[in-house]
Amino acid sequence: MAVDDMLAERVRMVFRNKRVRYEEKKMFGGLCFMVKDKMCAGIVKDELMVRIDPEIYDKALMKKGCREMDFSGHPMKGFVFVDRLGTDTDKSLKDWIQLAIDYNSKAKSSKKK
Repeated sequence: MAVDDMLAERVRMVFRNKRVRYEEKKMFGGLCFMVKDKMCAGIVKDELMVRIDPEIYDKALMKKGCREMDFSGHPMKGFVFVDRLGTDTDKSLKDWIQLAIDYNSKAKSSKKK
């Protein structure tokens, strides 16, 4: 499953401009951006995946281009997919990535100690 290379480069640029250290990992047949050993954002095919605060989940779903992340057939609260309509401008992409960065400090790490 290929990822949208242009979207991947735009996401990298947002992290670099915000001076956020990240690591890229191939996951879910896509590309995952890890921050502090925690999943922060990713790309699956041509959609952005972001991990956001579950408290703003319902509000986020009302935004343009956003839908539940139902990767396993069941919605995962706190994870959303954003299609091209929701990431069409640099500002909209930055806003989504910022939501993921903001939640990252509160998110639990899945890394085994």
